[in-house]
Amino acid sequence: MRLTKRTVEKQKSTDKAIYLWDGDLSGFGVKVLPSGRKSYLVQYRIGGRTGRTRRVSLGIHGNITTEQARVEAKKLLGQVAIGVDPLAEKDARKNLLIFKDVFQIFMTTHVEVNLKPHTQYSYRTTARIRFPDALWKMPIKEVDRQYVARLHHSLHETPSIANKVVALLSSFFNWSERLGYRDDYTNPCRHVKKYKETPRQRFLSSEEQRRLGEALNEAENEGLATIYAIDALRMLSLTGARLREILHLKWKYVDLDRGVLNLPASKTGAKTIYLNEAGIEILRNVIRQFDNPFVFCGLRQGQPIHEIQKAWQRIRKTAGL
Repeated sequence: MRLTKRTVEKQKSTDKAIYLWDGDLSGFGVKVLPSGRKSYLVQYRIGGRTGRTRRVSLGIHGNITTEQARVEAKKLLGQVAIGVDPLAEKDARKNLLIFKDVFQIFMTTHVEVNLKPHTQYSYRTTARIRFPDALWKMPIKEVDRQYVARLHHSLHETPSIANKVVALLSSFFNWSERLGYRDDYTNPCRHVKKYKETPRQRFLSSEEQRRLGEALNEAENEGLATIYAIDALRMLSLTGARLREILHLKWKYVDLDRGVLNLPASKTGAKTIYLNEAGIEILRNVIRQFDNPFVFCGLRQGQPIHEIQKAWQRIRKTAGL
């Protein structure tokens, strides 16, 4: 029979899906589900009688009319007649490398080999928390500038985080070009203007310094944090050094006779930090673990402290800062 609006609507559903095929246009049909939903489709075969049978959905009855579906079916079957598979493009998309796969290669072969542990941690954290689910599933070559700009704008309330996300993506796409995962000069982060960030600077008053010192002593006496975490916070407050410069400080960088820390590879390159008497005294009294090269030891054998945020939040609350 010829499929019409009347014949399609007249067909009742059963406990199994059934197909009605058009008598005039071979391969054009409608699928009727047990729920009563009816969907138009085209069925065809590529490669002769022994070839693969394929189906293309045309739309749900009600969203499109029977005649609209017939017109679309004729177009697709016309392509089949000249040897073109209408689903070939869709198949090609499925075979494309997706963002998630390439990003994992980027992390294991580039980031974990060439970048510092803190940068590795920052990249992993930013990607896990800030990259949308849709991005992970996108073909690597289909991430465009409009998408990156929208992602950047969606984080506009936290400008530094928004800029950090774009910086990570830009690094990743530059690497992707070098390795051939994308064409040259196609970094979608190019021309995405970063937000202006306002530098923040905060100095403690004498009264605040006193309260912080008391809070650190109280934390040590009551065991609110490890002695290494407390001493690391003391060193940070006395030196103004960057967080990782202290947390990952090794004994071989410490020269107590001269009262200096000789850092070979800080964020700004080789660096010397001069210590006052209080800083020297802290380092003289640190409990040294001879199987651990780091000054401020973590819970894992041979490893430094990685994070002191929880300890710092408790101590800061006690100090009223």
